[in-house]
Amino acid sequence: MNKYFSTNIGRLRIIGFFEGISLLILIFIAMPMKYLYGNPALVKIVGQLHGILFLLFVFNTLSVGVEQKWRFKDTTWKVLLACVVPFGTFYIDSKILSKIPMEEK
Repeated sequence: MNKYFSTNIGRLRIIGFFEGISLLILIFIAMPMKYLYGNPALVKIVGQLHGILFLLFVFNTLSVGVEQKWRFKDTTWKVLLACVVPFGTFYIDSKILSKIPMEEK
């Protein structure tokens, strides 16, 4: 478990998981609460949290892309696109990120 926190790819996978969860909560719970029940409180909380996680995911993706020498048109754009598609971060984690060895520096 420590290698998830001590490596860039591990941190990207953790942030991707939480970013994906926050997007699902925002889309499937908070937004219906706002528009069906007139209660925008959850959107304010989850929306801010999701925004922070989104930015962390983007910056960490670019950092890992440079570290792993990803070509933008081959890999980086796919990982970046995943954070705006529901369930995308989970798919990218299983198809790309989980296959990269997490070696400590």
